[in-house]
Amino acid sequence: MQAMQYEITLPAGHDMRTIHRRVADKGHLTDHLPGLALKAYLVRERGTDGSPVNQYAPLYLWHRADAMDAFLRGPGFRTLSEDFGRPPVRHWLGHILRPGPAVALRPRTATRVLTPLPEDADPAEVLADALARPAAADGDGSGLHSTALALDPYGWELLRFSLWCDDRYGGPPAAPAATVTRYRVLHLSAPELPAPELPTR
Repeated sequence: MQAMQYEITLPAGHDMRTIHRRVADKGHLTDHLPGLALKAYLVRERGTDGSPVNQYAPLYLWHRADAMDAFLRGPGFRTLSEDFGRPPVRHWLGHILRPGPAVALRPRTATRVLTPLPEDADPAEVLADALARPAAADGDGSGLHSTALALDPYGWELLRFSLWCDDRYGGPPAAPAATVTRYRVLHLSAPELPAPELPTR
């Protein structure tokens, strides 16, 4: 799995209704995209939820690297680049995408937590620890739609991305070195989101 995000920061006075309309018009185009687990159409709006900027920042989780590559060379990304300029695209190696108890509901908010790995940390141990306790890392989880973990092996940074079906931006306080970014979700395409695990008897 691959995680991918680009961030388009817009002027302070930009009318964000143009982004809302863009997503309303085009969001459905990725609802059935092969190889895509999910795409969250994310925004930050200056003065809302503590955001200092206006930003359009969709985040993708791909099951296959070739599908991500095809998208970046395809008409959708070409159109976006023509409209806003070609943005730098960040990507991480995905390790888990897990549906939460509220996966059947529409997510309203999202959190991206980026935690740098200490220089003396073993990446395998950090990942194993994070994978072993996803529920604790996402608080009580009652409003959790889904969560993903991924690793940037260039900057050695752990990504935890969570979608929430309420306005709480759930989860406990992040580690002191972590950077937490909060978003509003305008649309979610989830053509290949894994099914929730059924409880065992």
